[in-house]
Parts: sequence; structure tokens; C-alpha cells
Amino acid sequence: MTKLRIATAQFPVCADIGRNLKYMRELTRQTRDLRGDVIHFSETCLGGYAGAEFKDWDTYDWKLLASAEQGLLQLSKELRIGIIYGTNGRVSAGDVRNRLVYVSRGKRVAHYDKRFCTGGDLKFYNSGRRFVTFDIKGFKCGLLICYDVRFPELYREYKKRNCQVMFQSFYNARARKANIHTTIMRASLQTRAATNYLYISANNSSGYYQSWPSVFILPDGTITQSCRQHRTGLIVNEITSRDRYYDASGAYRQRAMAGTLHSE
Repeated sequence: MTKLRIATAQFPVCADIGRNLKYMRELTRQTRDLRGDVIHFSETCLGGYAGAEFKDWDTYDWKLLASAEQGLLQLSKELRIGIIYGTNGRVSAGDVRNRLVYVSRGKRVAHYDKRFCTGGDLKFYNSGRRFVTFDIKGFKCGLLICYDVRFPELYREYKKRNCQVMFQSFYNARARKANIHTTIMRASLQTRAATNYLYISANNSSGYYQSWPSVFILPDGTITQSCRQHRTGLIVNEITSRDRYYDASGAYRQRAMAGTLHSE
């Protein structure tokens, strides 16, 4: 039996790269102490979210960001742990991506660029074009970012690629008060999990007002744990290769994915 222990973490992301890195180091060490295999952080958690935390790239410290990313590589090697984190990926001058990166034991394994950017995002970021999958301890994993959740086709495509675990990072923070995201976001993620029979680690910056706290969702759509709203912290969930959950659409899922949209 294969086991995978996933830490879903949150902290108040800001424009200060050094401050963000400090939070990430502390939470990653906590994950190691809790025997976690991988820790998952929120959207642009290292570099700060353009448009929310700062208004242009003119004075952005790309050298400091690169140094911080090297620090995370070294930390993953030191602690023998995987780290999934959000950052600003500069492809070239004028081409920046809202990016998730997976590093493990000192090596950069994969990265994913947000495919569906909001209108506000597009003032700062270009959208990605590819899906990304990788294995962690025998579990096939995929990455998505925030607004991507609005497009169930992305989750379906990952299911077609035989993914078992999705890591989706959000920035639904710095709001004035509870809002539509508070009402629908967790329910949307629960639907994506149950429709596709996937584990989902979904995290969110805890910057006040945090529209909803970070959660971990089982393949039947059940939220198994939540972080405390507005508070720095993490939750750890263990999944195994023997786990089995209720799967209402399992009998016809492959048929539907092949384009036959009826049961007989």
C-alpha cells in the first residue's frame, strides 16, 4: 500500500518576497515535523500577486525572487520534501506568467502557467497553454490556479490523463467582506472532485478578508479538513492506494468522456 501525506498551507501573501519566504520556510518545517511528503502553497505566494499586492512590474525585484526560489530548492533538499508554490514566472521581457512550481529534494520537477486569466490578470500576466502532470509516490498529480476552477473542461482533461490528485492554488483574499466566493468556491471544488473522482488540495491566501479557508477534498466531494479562516496554518491529510469512496458517476464516466452522453 502506498501512502502520501499532503500538507495544504495558507498565510497572508504580500508584496514582500522575504516575508513570504519566511512563512513558507516555517510551514515547510512544520510539514516535515508532521511527516508530510509535500506541502502545497497558494497562488503567487512567493512573489506576490500583481494587481493586488503591487500595481506594475517597473520596480519588481526579479533577482530577489530568483534567490528566494533557490532558497526553496535548497529547503526541499535539506528536508527531503516536495514543495508546490505560486510565483511570478518571467518568460521574457513583457511576458510574465502566473505560475505554480513543484520542486522536490533539490530539483525543479514541473511548472504550470495559469491558463484562464481574469481580465484583471491580463493587465499583468499572459496565459499558459499546457497541462502538467507528475508523480508523487506513485500518485499522478496535476496543477491548476484559481480562475481555472470556472472551467470544468480543465478538470475533465486532467481526468483523461489519469490524474488522481489535483493541487489548485487560489488568491481569494484582501476582500472587504464575505462575498460570492465565500458561498460558491468550496462547493464548486467539491463538485469538481466528485464528478471526476479526484483528491483536491485547495488553498487560499489568508490575507484579510479571506473569502474562504483552505481545504482538502476527497474523491466523493467531502471536505475532510479546513484551515482556520484568516489564520496562518496548515492541514495534513494522508491518502493511500487502497482508499475507496462513493463514486456516483463512475459507471458511465469513461463513456461520457468518450462522447456518448447517455447510459445505454
